[in-house]
Amino acid sequence: MKKIYLDYAATTPIDPRVTKAMLPYFSEKFGNTMSLHSFGQEAKQALEESREVVANLMKAKLNEIIFTSSATESNNLALKGIAFANENKGRHIVISSIEHPCIIESAKWLEKQGFEITRLKVDKYGLVEPDDVRKAIRKETILVSIMHANNEIGTIEPIEEIGKICKEKGVYFHTDAAQSFGKILIDVNKMNIDLLTTSSHKMYGPKGAAALFIREGTKIEPLIHGGGHESGLRSSTVNVAAIVGFAEAARICQREMKIESERLTKLRNKLIKGVLQKIKGSHLNGPPASAMPKALRAGPPASAMPKALRAGPPASAMPKALRAGHPKKRLPNNINFSFPGIEGESLVMQLDLLGIAASTGSACSSEKLEPSHVLLAIGLKPEQAHGSLRLSLGRWTKEKDVDYVLEVLPKVVKRLREISPFKR
Repeated sequence: MKKIYLDYAATTPIDPRVTKAMLPYFSEKFGNTMSLHSFGQEAKQALEESREVVANLMKAKLNEIIFTSSATESNNLALKGIAFANENKGRHIVISSIEHPCIIESAKWLEKQGFEITRLKVDKYGLVEPDDVRKAIRKETILVSIMHANNEIGTIEPIEEIGKICKEKGVYFHTDAAQSFGKILIDVNKMNIDLLTTSSHKMYGPKGAAALFIREGTKIEPLIHGGGHESGLRSSTVNVAAIVGFAEAARICQREMKIESERLTKLRNKLIKGVLQKIKGSHLNGPPASAMPKALRAGPPASAMPKALRAGPPASAMPKALRAGHPKKRLPNNINFSFPGIEGESLVMQLDLLGIAASTGSACSSEKLEPSHVLLAIGLKPEQAHGSLRLSLGRWTKEKDVDYVLEVLPKVVKRLREISPFKR
C-alpha cells in the first residue's frame, strides 16, 4: 500500500543530513556547555555556531537568540515574560483570534493574573487588518502578538505593517513564526519584530529544540530559573545535539528555500485546482492559492471580470491587504478544504486506510471534538468546520503523490456523503 505523508504542518521527518550532523553530539561531543574543560568547551562552540546559523536565517544578532525546548515554551516565555517584566507600564495585551492554542491558553492564564486581553477578529481569509491593531493599542498596552502564518489555513499575516504600527506606538511586537520559519523569508529588522518564535521539528529538524528571538534591550522576565543558561533567560542543561540539528535544518532551508517554495507552490496549486474541480461543493479555506489577477486588483466593474471571478466578492469587498495587490498570502505548502455533508475525522481515517496521512485541524488539538477555532473565526459554521481537511506538503512530496490524492479523495468524499447523517 502507498504511504503518503501530507501532514508536514504537524511535524516533519528529520532530514538525513540533519541526522548526520547530530550524531557526534550523542556520544563523542557530549559535554555540558557550562563546563570549563575541553569537552564542555567543544559543546559550547557547537552551541554558539548553531546560534549564529539560526540568527542569520532571520537577520538577527547572535546574542538575540535564546534556545528553548519547543515553540510552545517560546510562546509562553514571550507572553508571560513580557507581561511580568512590564506590568508597571500596563497590563493590556493584544492577540488575534486565530493564534495557536499555546498563545490562546497563555493569554487566558494571564487574564487570571489580572491582565486584560484583546482578541482581534480576522476576515474570511484569516487576515488581521493592521488598522484594527492600531485601534486596539492603548496607553497601557505592553504587547501585541500576531502569528506570522497560520498553522491551519496557511494565511500569511501583514507582519511588517503591524510591526511598524507597534514600533510607532512603543509597544513590543511578538510573532509566532513556527510555521513560516525556513519556508519564507524573514527579516526581524525590516519587519519591526521584537520577539519571534521558531521550531525545529517544523523544518526537518529534531523535536526538543526551538528558539525565541528577543531583540536586544527588550525587557523580559525568565520563566525557568536555575544555573543561568541562555543569558539567564532559560536555565536548563542545553540539548546540544538537538540544537545542532536545528541549526543544520536552518542551514539547509536557507540554501534551498527559494527552489523548494516554488516547487511546493506548483504542487499546492495543482492539488487545490484538482479538488475544487473534481469535488462538488468543496471550499478552499484561507487566502486564494496565488496572487490576485491584475484586473481584479485594479477594481473593475463586475461585468468586466471573467465569469469565475464574478462569482466571488467584488474587489471593494476584499480585505485591504489583498486589494493593495500584495503577493501570495498563503504558505506554499498549506491547503485547507471544507466538504459539506461529511465529518473531517471520518475523512482523515478513510484516507489513512488508503495510505494518505492528513489532518482535520491543528495536530495539537486533534483529540478535541470542538470545531476548529480558526475556521469558526473566518466565518464557517460548526458543521462546515467539522468537515475540514488540512493537507500540508513537504520536502518529500512528489507530483505522483498529488495525482494519487486527486484520484482517491473524490471517491472517499462521495462515499462518506452517501452514508452521512448530515446530508439533506
